[in-house]
Amino acid sequence: MTTATPVRAALVTQYGEPPVLGTRDLPHPGPGQCRVRVTAAPVVPLDLLCASGESYFGHPALPYVPGVQGVGVVERGDTLPDGTRVWFNTDAGMRPGDGSHAEAAVVAEAETVSVPDDVPDSLAAALGLSAVAAWMALTWRGALEPGEGVLVLGAGGVVGQVAVQAAVALGAGQVIAATRRTSARETALARGATSVVDLSGAGAVELAARMLAAADGNIHLVIDPVCGEAATAALQVLADGGRLVHLGASGGPIASFSSAAVRSKSLDVRGYTNNSLSPEQRAEALSRVFALAGAGHCDVKHHVVPLDHVADAWRLAAQGEERVVVVPTGTSDSATVPSEQP
Repeated sequence: MTTATPVRAALVTQYGEPPVLGTRDLPHPGPGQCRVRVTAAPVVPLDLLCASGESYFGHPALPYVPGVQGVGVVERGDTLPDGTRVWFNTDAGMRPGDGSHAEAAVVAEAETVSVPDDVPDSLAAALGLSAVAAWMALTWRGALEPGEGVLVLGAGGVVGQVAVQAAVALGAGQVIAATRRTSARETALARGATSVVDLSGAGAVELAARMLAAADGNIHLVIDPVCGEAATAALQVLADGGRLVHLGASGGPIASFSSAAVRSKSLDVRGYTNNSLSPEQRAEALSRVFALAGAGHCDVKHHVVPLDHVADAWRLAAQGEERVVVVPTGTSDSATVPSEQP
């Protein structure tokens, strides 16, 4: 009789509560799958939503291992060679099965993307699908052309941080970073933004005035993971033929627009979701961002938290200030460890 090998894992045992540290049997891959020794896994909003028991995916069976994204090393694959560093995603919390917040996970090989040697595990995990959204909002839905002016709303979030740096790398004529957080505005300037806008303490009229004051020429493209008053203001300052790509509502679910402004300037409002992408599109986008990161041109602020402190990691992630990345190996006296900046 073969004895199962236990691995440490975070376990969601109650809806709406942070996971607890426990164990699972070492998972075994089937056809088309690989087992990954997990080295880093982010705590993203979808993880929190699924574990709340209130998501549109229904109630996941308890207990389960959360984690819809991760990074690790293949140690038993179907076609992927052992030792391959990969980013991967899972259906944890959305369909039966365990996720990435464990020492090992089984994933579909088709859902993996190679991670370059010069991109640290925690940074690759922090980038993930948020980086895909930023890149595709700029290049695919936004159709950014070199020399165009870009306004990034919510520049302090992961999508916004990547969008600022990717717009710079893609040759935007100006990149305006808009966020409520002073530290995020300072970081955006250090990473190449040409100007910044404070989104705090003002309505749409005042925000539009701030955006125009920060602009050096026309604003052709707005990246909008915020919605609300900020998006209402941004629509007012777009140049003729400008595009607003909407991909989130962290600032409120509703934005309004002037019919005359949209018609007179032939403005274009475009929705975006990662769910529209094929696996090939997603892999290409993430690979492009990883290449920027490896060259030192794309970084995001994140906290690294040992798996032993997974409950603290979830509480920190729920605050929404910075991306939190759980690492299975090692322990720390502190629940949070500042990331190393490459």
